[in-house]
Amino acid sequence: MNITDFLFFVFAGLVIAAALGVVLSRNPVHSVLFLILTFFACSAIWLMLEAEFLAITLVLVYVGAVMVLFLFVVMMLDINVAKMREGFVNYLPVGALFAVAIVAAMIWVVGPVGPDVMGTASLDQAVRHAADYSNTEALGEILYTDYVLPFEIAAVILLVAIIAAIALTLRRRPTTKYQTPGKQIKVKRNDRLKIIKMDAEVSND
Repeated sequence: MNITDFLFFVFAGLVIAAALGVVLSRNPVHSVLFLILTFFACSAIWLMLEAEFLAITLVLVYVGAVMVLFLFVVMMLDINVAKMREGFVNYLPVGALFAVAIVAAMIWVVGPVGPDVMGTASLDQAVRHAADYSNTEALGEILYTDYVLPFEIAAVILLVAIIAAIALTLRRRPTTKYQTPGKQIKVKRNDRLKIIKMDAEVSND
């Protein structure tokens, strides 16, 4: 086993442990932090596969933006953890079925790595390229040629999701306090200040 195999097992084990922490953690904030750790470990594996662009994108976009947003949302919301876990046992068989299906799909896609994983066979089967090779250029070329239609469909779905999120946010709720900047600008002094004339009081002391 060389250093590449050792690092792969370390980061792969970290991904599995952090993913289990996301599911089994009782605190939603801890689950989000475990998910951030999972993304970091996945980005390290992508770096080992010489996919630097995907690794950096995962850290910058998901860890630096999306997960920080999730963390703030979870911390600001008053989540009743006990109520959320009431139906955990009822949905456990369905979750286990999906987990088995995902593992089977991964095994079918990746396939066996060799007859002797811990012996002569090596897990370092990534394709080696020249020093001037740019995986960002290759990714952009294949994305806008062979997969341009799925890319456009995904863009339309994301656009619809953004519009739906904005529409749900702009709903008028009776209990929500909000301000209208136009009305604030039109306010005059007499609307806020009232001067009352009254006689001076004389002390009896």
